Amino acid sequence: MGWRDADPALLEAIKWDAQGLVPAIAQEARTGEVLMLAYMSRESLAATLRDGYATYYSRSRQSLWRKGETSGHLQKLVDLRLDCDGDTLLLRVAQSGPACHTGEDTCFFREQDAGGWSAAAPPPATVLQALCETISARRLADPAQSYVANLFAGGQDKILKKVGEEAAETIIAAKNGDPQALAYETADLFFHVLVMLVERGLHVNDVLRELARREGMSGIAEKAARGQGNDSWKK
Repeated sequence: MGWRDADPALLEAIKWDAQGLVPAIAQEARTGEVLMLAYMSRESLAATLRDGYATYYSRSRQSLWRKGETSGHLQKLVDLRLDCDGDTLLLRVAQSGPACHTGEDTCFFREQDAGGWSAAAPPPATVLQALCETISARRLADPAQSYVANLFAGGQDKILKKVGEEAAETIIAAKNGDPQALAYETADLFFHVLVMLVERGLHVNDVLRELARREGMSGIAEKAARGQGNDSWKK
């Protein structure tokens, strides 16, 4: 199928530049992380929709290129979006491996500081999401070699016991008034809560979506929506 076989209405809605190209931003669908920016032509867009994997247009080589065709770090298309002006595409993708040719997860790994540009830590939400993925990947590892696998090998009771222990230690740290100790114990608690979620077949994104749903909702309204009399959302 050539690009002329693609949906004409879809192509006509896009404001192609003088070279017949449009900027295309790739975003990890699971975490929301912005991965890279490239350009697409009518032909590369048609190939992307046809095959289900991101195909871009190289301005330097003046040819199509499927992302990850050589490295194996493919981008499986989840959905495609067009911005309000019609001149930029957003591809939500499932990224396999790092997106950047440098080996970084995203091409946007530098941030501005007083000295120019420096390596940037991932945003906090991304850290939780990446950690959740790591936990999922390690659950089937050798329990003798992996703490995560050892927790899973002990079953739900062992995991829940650790969550309880870490919650108690977090409370003690808060009562003791040591900010550094509180941050340390809270990190331990978050980690073991993520293990608990994965063991129950959930992802941290399920929790983040629930928090987003509650954003801007008063505790009274949230409690009424759930029809429960306790543990209301506090705003």
